[in-house]
Amino acid sequence: MKASGTERPMTSPAVDFLINLPRAAKRAIMLALDVLLCFATVQASFFLRLGEWQPVDGRPLYATVATVGLAIPIFITQGLYRSIFRYSTPAALHAVVRSVIIFSLPCVAIFSFAGVVGVPRTIGIIEPILLFLSIAGLRVSADWLLGQTYRRQYRDDSSPRAVIYGVEEAGRQLYAAMARSHALRIVGFVDEEHALHGATFAGLPIFSIADLADLAAAGRVDDLLLAAPNLNRSRRLEIVQQVTEVGLHVRTIPSMTDIVRGNVSVADLKDVAIEDLLSRNPVPPESELLAKTIRDRTVLVTGAGGSIGGELCRQIFDLEPARLVLFDVAEYNLYLITEELRDRKAKTGAGLEIVPYLGSVRDAGRMEEVIRTEQPSTIYHAAAYKHVPLVEANPCEGIANNVLGTFVVADLAARHAADYFILVSSDKAVRPTNVMGATKRLAELIVQAFAKQNPGLKFSMVRFGNVLGSSGSVVPKFHQQIAGGGPVTVTDPEMTRYFMTIPEAAQLVLQAGSMTKGGEVFILDMGEPVKILDLARNMIQLSGLTVRDERNPEGDIAIEFVGIRDGEKLYEELLIGEDSEPSAHPRIMRARECELSWEEVHGAVIELVQALKLNDQTAALEILARIVREYRPDRAVRGGGEPRCATAVRAS
Repeated sequence: MKASGTERPMTSPAVDFLINLPRAAKRAIMLALDVLLCFATVQASFFLRLGEWQPVDGRPLYATVATVGLAIPIFITQGLYRSIFRYSTPAALHAVVRSVIIFSLPCVAIFSFAGVVGVPRTIGIIEPILLFLSIAGLRVSADWLLGQTYRRQYRDDSSPRAVIYGVEEAGRQLYAAMARSHALRIVGFVDEEHALHGATFAGLPIFSIADLADLAAAGRVDDLLLAAPNLNRSRRLEIVQQVTEVGLHVRTIPSMTDIVRGNVSVADLKDVAIEDLLSRNPVPPESELLAKTIRDRTVLVTGAGGSIGGELCRQIFDLEPARLVLFDVAEYNLYLITEELRDRKAKTGAGLEIVPYLGSVRDAGRMEEVIRTEQPSTIYHAAAYKHVPLVEANPCEGIANNVLGTFVVADLAARHAADYFILVSSDKAVRPTNVMGATKRLAELIVQAFAKQNPGLKFSMVRFGNVLGSSGSVVPKFHQQIAGGGPVTVTDPEMTRYFMTIPEAAQLVLQAGSMTKGGEVFILDMGEPVKILDLARNMIQLSGLTVRDERNPEGDIAIEFVGIRDGEKLYEELLIGEDSEPSAHPRIMRARECELSWEEVHGAVIELVQALKLNDQTAALEILARIVREYRPDRAVRGGGEPRCATAVRAS
């Protein structure tokens, strides 16, 4: 009888009884069966040797007791009773072979070489062979009979049908782990090796990528399990886009460790994350660069409760600083990152001190207290307002936090002789068309001015684009809209942005800061820019849904264009000048861009302080536009424009 919905299929009482027995009872049954097999194989050995059945006394009894006394302890220690009876995997059969070989050594020594009165010497050879055949046969038969019955009775024919991409080790291991699932049916494999197309593996067909459209249209496949951990990101993106376009849901494998151990269920499979589809492959970090500014030092992170600041703190924690000082204006965010790091400290036994401070970077008195007390040798300044529309609507707050806050922290870093000061900047600082971008560019100019004033200290900036999953990223918004049934809102079909994962961005920030000689702008290689429309489509399809548009009016989620907001550009840039120079890291470039004199920067800051005291928004914006020469709030949304100045710096 076939199940419908969530109704459980009918099963036989015997199958139900065996399946529902406690594990200890199942092991006891297995052990009892093996004892019976020991007795039976001894009897069979005597029959094969003497040509007649022997009474269960005397010589056969001695051999039976010896066989049970030798075999069962060996079987227990070799783990024959740890595997599930109906799941006789190759590893379980290997354990049977190993156990019988170990058993055969003393058996041959006792009965064949030393000899036992009344027991033919050939029993020592015949008995291990028969015991192996019977025990292995029992397990294979149990797997075939009970396992087939179980799978037939418990299988739900409405469960998703999946193909596994990849017939290499990861694909084979995933199949072995998933083949027993009744919640997901593996119906074949997909591989790019043309010679394999049309062949079979484990009795299942091997298809090409091109076959999936027909399979999906015929309703023969619902899911694709991506089991190719070594696939580069560009090829992974092509596959995912090709597969999701034909309506298949793509999921990826857990860690290889879990697969090899067999600890994998359907619940462990995960949807392909959008960060897996970035257009470049990750580069392993340079351990020396990571540790240079951190190990055994006191490190201060402003904005420690934010997405980038928090990830910086996590990675700094692993690099063994002497002291990690966390500073943030948001109480709850600071609490969360502090508790997270203290939990990690308790679990790992790390020796560093974790010290949280609540306050604003705009508060010079509070920052003076923190830096004078802690004396940090390395400062990562990540505190900033970064939501373009909010800063556009509240320009004075944006200027106060992003500009004056940077000046306060940089000034205190210089006065208290910090070794390193690293500003976390943004691609919106390049030829900015909004207040947020202009404030970040002025923050860069401030750091450059301090670098010139303090040649013994190492001030630098790290500039990168959007970070997936950060509080300012569009990705969380899209997730929320998709979960709510849509529509997904995109500003313009031509809008593009650079994207990077939070861990990778933080890792590169740490490495870039170690390479500074003073005043450089480090630019992170963001790969190719991504169309926001493509991002929205990918996220909808990776959620197992379809885009509702003119081509597919019955789709699940619609995409709506809402128009470009004030201050936005269609695309962002990372470099003001024409060229950049490589650094010691393949993903980090360096350039020295237009700089202002200390007098210009200092004078502008004083003017901004006065304008903000009077809450004179017009004056503050005029000062910002005058000092940030590339700032054009009225520039066309496509961005661009000639740079005022830029000087490339050769790599060290």
